[in-house]
Amino acid sequence: MSSSAHKQPSRLILATRNASKVTELQAILAEADLGLELIGADAFPEIPDVKETGTTFAENALLKARTLAHETGIPAIADDSGLCVDVLGGSPGIFSARWAGRHGDDKANLDLLLAQLSDIDSEHRAAHFACAAALALPDGTERVVEGSLRGTLRHTPSGTGGFGYDPVLQPDGDTRTCAEMTPEEKNAISHRGRAFRALVPSIRELLG
Repeated sequence: MSSSAHKQPSRLILATRNASKVTELQAILAEADLGLELIGADAFPEIPDVKETGTTFAENALLKARTLAHETGIPAIADDSGLCVDVLGGSPGIFSARWAGRHGDDKANLDLLLAQLSDIDSEHRAAHFACAAALALPDGTERVVEGSLRGTLRHTPSGTGGFGYDPVLQPDGDTRTCAEMTPEEKNAISHRGRAFRALVPSIRELLG
């Protein structure tokens, strides 16, 4: 094995410009003590945002990671995640971030979803957060894993933590929404936490 195979890349790009998500992923991956500097996609403003043209969370996560790794020559990790509501047949799903029409308008997305579910009783409001986490290397090596968090949707938002649909999903076995938990509590059980912890062995294998 050549000496270059043992050379550990010092940086790993998180393929997102969402500051909340960068903070969350840095916290989740810090537990793994990978010895890598985690940088957000904002460090590369010249690279345009990737169009999420995939039809699954896994496809979109791989698209984002693959593009950044190819454009920068640095290993990249990305996730695609969303809320899947049973009574809506799994929607918003991959459209979670733009459910109300404009990408990333958390309040509008949440308001629209609650309006759509306004007549649905609590026992029929089961849902889960889903996340696919992808790792892409500049040489074309790729890995993707998934994680989920099941729960029930509240009728009104509660809590000020987190982002996205966190204020309305109450995880099974808890009395609080994801937005009422501390970041540490949420990361311990979240779909994103589970997916990225499942990706850690691949990061170690390929970059360690």
